Amino acid sequence: MPAQLPPDIDAIKGFLHPDEAQALYRWAQASSKAGPVLEIGSYCGKSTLYLGLAAHENGSTVFALDHHRGSEEHQQGEMFHDPALYDAEMAQVDTFRAFRHNIERAGLNDTVVPVVAGSAAAARHWQTPLAMVFIDGGHSLDAALTDYRCWAGHIKPGGILAIHDVYADAAKGGQAPRAVYRLALQSGLFALLEQVESLAVLRRL
Repeated sequence: MPAQLPPDIDAIKGFLHPDEAQALYRWAQASSKAGPVLEIGSYCGKSTLYLGLAAHENGSTVFALDHHRGSEEHQQGEMFHDPALYDAEMAQVDTFRAFRHNIERAGLNDTVVPVVAGSAAAARHWQTPLAMVFIDGGHSLDAALTDYRCWAGHIKPGGILAIHDVYADAAKGGQAPRAVYRLALQSGLFALLEQVESLAVLRRL
């Protein structure tokens, strides 16, 4: 089937503003001409579809990295827990089934490569240079710093680092992604290109 966004894309579970989705698509379309894209934190695949469609148009690849056990805020008793994504038999969150279903419906099986693992484990022997990295994994400070430290060094010069949920006002969201954003700027290796809602887009110098 041809690759395309499902008509009910807005109904797919996820936390992505439409303007952020369009920005992800635009930057992935531009950067994936130079190499593969890595997404950290796929959840049910909503953002993956935008990245994947852009990469598909360039004959490129999206590596979609997620352990699919949910972030801290997705666990039982937490604000964003979804009972429909809870595997009672395993007593764990499991988003991989929904993710795989959404990727297949969009015709992106040959573009999106799921990497079902934690960030540090996946990065341990990684060798492939990346044209774009999108960080949207765990929002604890430890998880966010691990994602940045494991993967920022794999971005090609001129490549893109996109970070989701960057809020100046702590009342609007957790500050771990903002801490990573500031660390990237302070490193002197990245420059801000734009911010769309909570999505910060930086270029590797």
